[in-house]
Amino acid sequence: MTQLIEDLRNCLRARAHAGRPITYRDLAEAISMPPPHRIHNLTLALEDLMREDHAAQRPLLAALAVSRGAAGIPGRGFFQLLTELGRYEGPDQGPTAQSHYRRELAAAIDYWANCPEKAP
Repeated sequence: MTQLIEDLRNCLRARAHAGRPITYRDLAEAISMPPPHRIHNLTLALEDLMREDHAAQRPLLAALAVSRGAAGIPGRGFFQLLTELGRYEGPDQGPTAQSHYRRELAAAIDYWANCPEKAP
């Protein structure tokens, strides 16, 4: 596992324990993501994390990372990757996306907040 993915997992697991998501900007700062293109590189790493969790049949820890927009949900790329992975069929914004996201977030918090410390 790369150091970046390990740092992401550690930070997002702490958020799962707290029961609250974190914005992409705050997450980038928390893991000391270097510029340039911090948010873009962060989202690519979050997508890798999503693929790993999906392949291992775990709830998506990346669900704890959200856009700073009013909806408080991940960006469109999150939903597009969910669709690619066969986990979601619907729009990448709006009430349907928000509802599906709330389920993904609840599953992630439930699983990761109670997961043994050494689990990936």
